[in-house]
Amino acid sequence: MKILVADDSSLYRNVVCSLLDGWGYEVVPASDGYEARSVLESEDAPRLAILECVMPGLSGLDLCEFIRNRKQSYVYTILLSANGEQSDVMRGFELGADDYLCKPFQEFELRARLKVGERIIQAHDELIDARDALKFEATHDSLVGLWNRRAIMNLLGKEVNRAKRLHAPLSLFLADLDRFKDVNDTHGHLIGDEVLRTTAARIAGAVREYEHVGRFGGEEFLVVLPDCNVELARQLADRARQRVREEPVVTAPVQVEVTMSVGVSQWRSGQEICEFLHQADLALYRAKHNGRDRVEVETAMEFEQCMARPNNH
Repeated sequence: MKILVADDSSLYRNVVCSLLDGWGYEVVPASDGYEARSVLESEDAPRLAILECVMPGLSGLDLCEFIRNRKQSYVYTILLSANGEQSDVMRGFELGADDYLCKPFQEFELRARLKVGERIIQAHDELIDARDALKFEATHDSLVGLWNRRAIMNLLGKEVNRAKRLHAPLSLFLADLDRFKDVNDTHGHLIGDEVLRTTAARIAGAVREYEHVGRFGGEEFLVVLPDCNVELARQLADRARQRVREEPVVTAPVQVEVTMSVGVSQWRSGQEICEFLHQADLALYRAKHNGRDRVEVETAMEFEQCMARPNNH
């Protein structure tokens, strides 16, 4: 583990650094608070810091406050304090310090506090990992790893609000695998699952990084395209369609040829999300009806049909 040692006393700094080095730690020394802050701002900064309370310019107390105000990885802080400076220690705890040592200290005291710090950092990282895993599971489809239906609909809602606010173009496309039931019936659901996973990866790889791809349900995918007019959306949809069909999905002992049909629509001012989606769904139905493995774009007639639907608000 990498440890920052910040102390304006070269004597104590050298003593602490020598001990840490002998115990197998990677040591980063700093002779004042400004140098220590620079270290903490660097990439791969230390996760554990030993800070002298009182230093000219930027003190250890100031550094504690700086560390806690950052939105980065947790840094466990140990304050060094001369005898009689209890008020500085209390102030340090108020500002976010985790532990302290009084000078002069015994070697075992420092080592014990370091072990506690390591356990706290490990526990903190494990909690963050668990939180992130739960968040991912709540928003992503467990089979294909894309946004799940609820999450992609939330993203669509945010993008519609953004388009309203900025008067920006917004499009989407619905893609549905052709004759996917035949894949499951012929080869079984395990092969069908691999087809879905591969298709999902190919669709995601065909669009731009800031665009949103989700599993809308079954073998259907929804792609939300911010700052994108309908013509560009058609091009992106066709690129995704070609990526899906260009190579078979190879899963021993079979190779499965996969195609998909796509419906594209562009959001219009005053339109509800259900109408926006229904336009794409009508275009997708037309793609299926016209022979599959193709992209169709909403028509003016379909837009009027959507707006004329009862209870569309």
